[in-house]
Amino acid sequence: MNESNVVEYRYEQVAAKITQLIHHGTLRPGERIPSVRRISRQEKVSVSTALQAYFLLEDRGLIEARPQSGFYVRLQSRRLPAEPRIIFPPQAATRVGIGDLVSNILKAGRNPGIVPLGMAASSPDLFPTAKLHRVLASVARREGIEVNRYDLAPGYPELRHQIARRSLDWGCSLSGDDIVVTAGCTDALNLCLRAVAGPGDVIAVESPTYFVLLMILEALQMKAIEIPTYPRDGVCLDELEAALDRRKVKACLFMPNFHNPMGSCIPDEKKKRLVDILAQREIPLIEDDIYGDVYFGAARPKVAKAFDRKGLVLLCSSFSKTLAPGHRVGWTAPGRFREQVERLKNISTAGNALLPQIMIAEFLKSGGYDHHLRNTRKGYAQQMQRISQAIARYFPEGTKVTRPAGGIVLWVELPNSVNSLDLYQRALERNISVAPGPAFSASQGYRNFIRVNCGVRWCDRIEEALIVLGRLVTELASQRPA
Repeated sequence: MNESNVVEYRYEQVAAKITQLIHHGTLRPGERIPSVRRISRQEKVSVSTALQAYFLLEDRGLIEARPQSGFYVRLQSRRLPAEPRIIFPPQAATRVGIGDLVSNILKAGRNPGIVPLGMAASSPDLFPTAKLHRVLASVARREGIEVNRYDLAPGYPELRHQIARRSLDWGCSLSGDDIVVTAGCTDALNLCLRAVAGPGDVIAVESPTYFVLLMILEALQMKAIEIPTYPRDGVCLDELEAALDRRKVKACLFMPNFHNPMGSCIPDEKKKRLVDILAQREIPLIEDDIYGDVYFGAARPKVAKAFDRKGLVLLCSSFSKTLAPGHRVGWTAPGRFREQVERLKNISTAGNALLPQIMIAEFLKSGGYDHHLRNTRKGYAQQMQRISQAIARYFPEGTKVTRPAGGIVLWVELPNSVNSLDLYQRALERNISVAPGPAFSASQGYRNFIRVNCGVRWCDRIEEALIVLGRLVTELASQRPA
């Protein structure tokens, strides 16, 4: 046997050992495998032989190289189920009444003993908390007593300036004067709705839609008319136009980029058409862009506000999902409704806490936010892929799942016979939370749908929870009515 055959045998032998570790689950998808030098020492082979073994594993699709990081187990490309179907909800305007159900979902999300697959929230260790604390301490020392004062609307000037600078990435050219700082995105949405509509007015929403948006409508005594929404490219504009022709709609409340819960993203040309349809009718669009920065592709999608020429788009977002949920710093660019929003803000909360605004302005100015986003976007994409793969592996035939290009949630259609409210209760008994479909609909449809949170860091506890959920879904799907 010549030397080349011996070398070939040795690197294949090393590759076979690594393959076995992957197949047995010792090395899991997304995990870093031992470095080339370490495996060289462990297997008593040369560095070049170890490297050949890794190249062979890479050719076989088992591992992947990441620049300046090493080799990682590749996320396996198990075939995913089909995407959920589009649902056509009732065409009538509906009074919203989901408050009790959503309150229970939110309550479960606050319990540290429950696996948080029901809340659209990220694991705390995914935020740059230590860096923010250092900035906060520096700002507090520098500003002294100046931060201990009221800060009325529109908010801290430097923060508004930094947000406006970022608007160039969204296709806008806002100035600091266009921005009003709020206590999170929910506050921004509340203020904008109150600025353009009142009790009894009809608001068009996507179907399904984020349950907090429905809770806001319920609290403000407004009615919702649900517009069918596609899993990939968002709200159906033909159905929207038909609804606008049928009845008087006071405003639209949409999430064009990485919609919650569907993950859809409206293409730019469709966003323009949406804005044009509403502008022709002088109907305001309240745009929730809270997940716009959590994109998995090469570039951030534009906002609908980028196509606004009449000041009718009220853009809302915050740093709660991407940077600092505990500091509750959000904002809105409300267009022609800015004065009304400022007035409502001052009579609602008398402004915002000043210190968190200065801290986030400093972090934006330093480039820390962009650096943080580059890292977390990769992490969210991997977590979403892992959870999608787990659903494909552990849930029964007939399950369907979305394929978002951003955001942190998946929308899952279960077999027709499964009632997601039953699943929700049974999962809670096992200390697992999911968000049942009826919470995302004013008419409480989507009985066999759930939303799954992918903001949580992947670990054994998450995988075990998904295994349990899969078993529960299988049990419910096998039951037949008496």
